[in-house]
Amino acid sequence: MKRRRKKILLADDDAVLCELYAEELMSEGYAVITARDGSGLMEMIRHNAPDLIVLDIRLGQYDGLDLLQDIRRFYYEMPVILCSAYTSFKWDLRSIAADYYVVKSSDLTKLKKKIHRALEGSTSRFAGGGVNKVETQGHQSVPPGIFLG
Repeated sequence: MKRRRKKILLADDDAVLCELYAEELMSEGYAVITARDGSGLMEMIRHNAPDLIVLDIRLGQYDGLDLLQDIRRFYYEMPVILCSAYTSFKWDLRSIAADYYVVKSSDLTKLKKKIHRALEGSTSRFAGGGVNKVETQGHQSVPPGIFLG
């Protein structure tokens, strides 16, 4: 029996970076769908049923963090990786709804590791799998809704 390739929805407004990431992920065996802005993103998710979303924070005139909240509202168990050139968004409370946060780079090693982890854990999210956290370098990972004071 042939295994279905995992499908990734890559939402990024940078055409060159989007193409680079898509080619690299396809070479890893993933099926990749791309979105160049936030317009119609929720419809793309509904229509294509991706296994994971890689979401840029700045999508033209759309705010990726607002889109992340919409994704969580309707597709709570969908793994989402925020991928941004801006490290400052790690500290935005809305980003805690993402499974992981990765800073954009031409080296996709970290992104590919996070994708693998998120897809491996997406089936056990509520059985101690604990994928739903933002990992930040040098800081403790915290599940959504838990705030350290």
